[in-house]
Amino acid sequence: MTRKATVYDVAERAGVSIATVSRVLRQPDAVRPATRERVLDSVAALGYVPSGSARGLAERRTGVLGLYFPGFDASEDAPLLDVLADDRGEAPPFTVEQETADSAVPQPTMLFLDEVLRGAELEAWKRGFVLMIGVGRDDPARETVRDIAGRVDGLMVLAQSVPDDVLARLAQRIPVVVLSGPPRGDSYDHVTVSNAEAMTQLTRLVIAQADGGDLAYLDGPEDSPDGAQRREGFAAAIADAGIALDDVTLLRGDFTRASGRRAAAELIARGVPSALIAANDQMALGAIDAFRSAGIRVPHDVRVTGFDGIEAAALSRPALTTVRQPMIDLGRAAVQLLARRLEQPDSSPMTVRLPLQILVRESSQRPS
Repeated sequence: MTRKATVYDVAERAGVSIATVSRVLRQPDAVRPATRERVLDSVAALGYVPSGSARGLAERRTGVLGLYFPGFDASEDAPLLDVLADDRGEAPPFTVEQETADSAVPQPTMLFLDEVLRGAELEAWKRGFVLMIGVGRDDPARETVRDIAGRVDGLMVLAQSVPDDVLARLAQRIPVVVLSGPPRGDSYDHVTVSNAEAMTQLTRLVIAQADGGDLAYLDGPEDSPDGAQRREGFAAAIADAGIALDDVTLLRGDFTRASGRRAAAELIARGVPSALIAANDQMALGAIDAFRSAGIRVPHDVRVTGFDGIEAAALSRPALTTVRQPMIDLGRAAVQLLARRLEQPDSSPMTVRLPLQILVRESSQRPS
């Protein structure tokens, strides 16, 4: 590897000071055209790339925003891959196989966190920031989020994915935006949605079509803010309908497709209800997987609904009734709030609430 060119090399080749090189790279219109062209020619000839760390020291900014996720988003559905397990140079370029419903290998789809990430990356790019992603899978000490916080100008976190005391310490150093959770007496900026209201309306639609049949509710993790709000919305709807909570089968999942399969297996063993309302799409799709394998038809034998509006919900058979979250807009709004906070550090905390959309599809419809 050859030595990397430095700003001193560029300045020497162009016959200018390093301050002039800096001005050309950051404020080109402030430099005379002839000088600017000479510096840019030197940059191109030497292959010079400005040092982000050096610039950050000078400006006390890194130009990087952090996004931290807890890492629960269906990692078990990713197919196995080990590029070192065999000699891939000897492998054929392709194979031809007859695929059936039983032999199909599940492929990753665009999930909730994928879409939020896409929105955050898009907005960060538009605003001249780089996005650093951290996934805290198997990270009980939260070392990942601490490491990210030391490298970025601001941090976006999923609500309650970081302990309150850890987040409070991080917020003393950098701005923090909380995604998918309302304020809880804190001073952070928040981006949230109307989880409870949307789940109440979705549950009312299911009850109206269930013809008095029994219901099951598949909840998310106990510590999930989204899960708590959706549970609250479900409880409000059944109370309005005069249904006692004791008359509903309550199950617990962890927002993964695998937990949906396990919950459906439990229902099959205990007795399949008229309708299953799941707190997210992944669990609903897992339940449909298990019902299909057991010969139980959706929606003929059991109606199923989800929440989030991920890509796989529209592609499933039957297509899944769900509540679509503005996932890309969640990511974009979080970056906008961070950028605002960096420019106006003393401004009052802001909470942005984004709208939801109920999508009624085949999985909850009366069979024709």
